[in-house]
Parts: sequence; C-alpha cells; structure tokens
Amino acid sequence: MEKQKNAVGRRKEAVTRVFITRGSGKISVNGKDYKQYFTLPYLQNQVELPLKTVEALDKYDITINATGGGIKGQAEAAKLGIARVLIELDAEYRPALKEQSLFTRNSKSVERKKFGKKKARRSFQFSKR
Repeated sequence: MEKQKNAVGRRKEAVTRVFITRGSGKISVNGKDYKQYFTLPYLQNQVELPLKTVEALDKYDITINATGGGIKGQAEAAKLGIARVLIELDAEYRPALKEQSLFTRNSKSVERKKFGKKKARRSFQFSKR
C-alpha cells in the first residue's frame, strides 16, 4: 500500500474523516493524540475496537478529522469510519468486523421540539388551581 485510504463515519451530528496509512499504530484526532482528545477510557476503547477486532492495533497510522456533535458522538463516528476504511484495505477483515456489528450506523438522533411543549415530549407543569 503506497498511498492512504480514507472513509467517513457519522453518528448523531458528528462527522469524522478517517485517513489510514501503513505505520506503527499512531492514532491522532484533530492533530492531538487520541488519548488526549478522548480522555475517557470508554471512548478510547470505542476508537480502538475495530483495530483490536482484526488485531491490527500496531500496523496502521490513523489520522481522524472530527467535526460537529459531542465527544461521544465523535468517538462512535470514528469507530464506524475506521471499520469502513479497514475493509477498504483488506476484504478479509469484513467477517470479523461484521460479527461485532461495526458497519451499522447508529441512526438515533435528537427528536425535535414540538409546539405547546417544553421539550420534545416534556409538557409544562400542570396546575389544577
């Protein structure tokens, strides 16, 4: 593999562009190391999960550009993007990644606010008198 491959991952309002090249296992998000960017261990595990599944944690260098949404949405969008770019590199990774259901985009998003309500479903407090 001479040049880099890329893929897009999405979750809620977050969008990540994932670029992968053969290397030593360095993962950076928006110019920072991913452990500095995603400080919670749970989110770090989300980013590592596709690489751990195919046992390629130290084979590739990954650069992630994350925009929009919150930190959790960005981590899960990165997980989807990494899984997508890994099968673009090697089709043999597909069954293992599919077994962990890493290709499924989580389509849940925020429900819109309705008129006459305080939030999407929450009503104003009822006063009998």
